[in-house]
Amino acid sequence: MLTQSDEDLIANFPLGFVATITPGGLPAVSPKGTFLVLDHLTVGFGNIRSPGTLANLRHNPYAEVNFIDQWTRKGLRLRGPARIAEEGTSEFIALIGLWQEVWGDLADRITDLVLIDVEATGELTTPPYDDGVTEDEMIAAYKLKFAKIYP
Repeated sequence: MLTQSDEDLIANFPLGFVATITPGGLPAVSPKGTFLVLDHLTVGFGNIRSPGTLANLRHNPYAEVNFIDQWTRKGLRLRGPARIAEEGTSEFIALIGLWQEVWGDLADRITDLVLIDVEATGELTTPPYDDGVTEDEMIAAYKLKFAKIYP
């Protein structure tokens, strides 16, 4: 079950790294930037150009997704079975408006919705927290780092 903190993280940082398994049994990870929380047990993303991910899910309909707040270096791992709501189906028609509200014109490019039923979640943190670093210290450090990369 997603907590309010989990839902806020996904809303603020909707880029999720989706892990699937190829038909050949190999791991595959692909970033998806159109994630939405549908309820405390379901998240989804809009397929714009993800033929490999969809093929993998059709073969093995299970996914794990990681979301990261790049400033605090904390995140969320979730996993569960996935289903594909194809364009034109009643489920797609019922849900696509949510993506249109959030993503505007980008939603016009969505051809499928991938919906993941959350079975398990886990917190992700970086090792400096083990040493007593605070969120404020992490944010300050990464603001400096990104300012050097993108002056």
